[in-house]
Amino acid sequence: MSRIVVLGAGLGGTIMAYELKRKLPAGHQITVVNLGSKYTFVPSNPWIAVGWRKPEEITVDLAATFKKRKIEFRSEGAKSIDPDHNRIELNGGETIDYDYLIIATGPALAFDEVSGLGPQGYTHSVCETDHALQAQSAFKALLEAPGPIIIGAAPGASCFGPAYEFAFILDTALRRARVRDRVPMTFVTPEPYVGHLGLDGVGDTKGLLESALRDRHIKWITSARVTKVEPGKMFAEAVNDDGSVAAQHELPFAFSMMLPAFRGVAAMTGVQGLVNARGFVLIDEHQRNPKYRNIFGIGVCVAIPPIAATPVPVGVPKTGFMIESMVTATADNIIAILKGKEPHAVATWNAICLADFGDEGIAFVAQPQIPPRNVNWSSRGQWVHAAKIGFEKYFLHKVREGKSETFYENLALDILGIKKLKEIRTEATN
Repeated sequence: MSRIVVLGAGLGGTIMAYELKRKLPAGHQITVVNLGSKYTFVPSNPWIAVGWRKPEEITVDLAATFKKRKIEFRSEGAKSIDPDHNRIELNGGETIDYDYLIIATGPALAFDEVSGLGPQGYTHSVCETDHALQAQSAFKALLEAPGPIIIGAAPGASCFGPAYEFAFILDTALRRARVRDRVPMTFVTPEPYVGHLGLDGVGDTKGLLESALRDRHIKWITSARVTKVEPGKMFAEAVNDDGSVAAQHELPFAFSMMLPAFRGVAAMTGVQGLVNARGFVLIDEHQRNPKYRNIFGIGVCVAIPPIAATPVPVGVPKTGFMIESMVTATADNIIAILKGKEPHAVATWNAICLADFGDEGIAFVAQPQIPPRNVNWSSRGQWVHAAKIGFEKYFLHKVREGKSETFYENLALDILGIKKLKEIRTEATN
């Protein structure tokens, strides 16, 4: 029987382990390697940052749930991967051998690529729950001493949804606290236009998000290259299409949350043939590494080229729908290989996003995620906020119970067919 290791236990890795356990015959050994023993529902981090959630409400004890599912779990994390010898070295010094490896590490956060960026510098983050807790402390201080806010993303960023979400959630929280009138807000993004999202827009995300920013009195700077951050001041260049600098900005702030660019994790850095120059895992259409044929990659850690060149670099997001599809395809392909067949399953790479504004939101569905598309739809309304709450409750239940059934595809069908929205609203308010 085979030894299968899943490296990483975020959204993709956790569901990957459950899917393999569900589909593989008894006798195969499944091991999950992760740094730490907790799963946190990252989409809820913006709510943590304004005090609408507590960390324990969005956290799952992976050791307990994996034990219940009879999945081996190592929480030391990986120090390095030796694909030539099918071996992982753990941070504690032990090694684990594998027959098949699925890399689902998520990204490393490249705050260091901009001087002064990140929780160790002068801006905040919602990429991790600990970061969001730090941001919550600064948000409380902001309520006591209101001042300018800058929200956005650094050059090379690929995950823009949380930046828009957090800008609008902050606006809602500040209005409820009756201090919004004393807090000028600016959205700073490398996207060539508002609502690009690394996807060249989905439906009318440009119009919807521009309208929402205007409605809430949030100014914006696009094609922005943040060059450095100092205490209370951000420096950014607005870049023309030809790469020349259109304007220089020195933006004061009392509070800032900026998403960083991503890169691959240190354990894989520099492994020739496994990762690209930024450390992202190289895969073919079957999620399989072209050089190391017993290694697969899923989720944010995989290499996907940008849709098109932009004045300031932006990446392509790996959304939950896409990751869920990668999980299903990878499980089916490993099963095929174990039966002596060739991999055949291909991920659909569709996208669905519920961008919460705290009291309403914007939803979009892209099928496929990269244009041209068969479905290119977006909509704004109060129902999105309710749906996001329902999504949070369901997904955490799914992780706690060790379930791997698809969710994003069903949600996309429900939204596009305007089905079950009443049920989602009911679940969200219970």
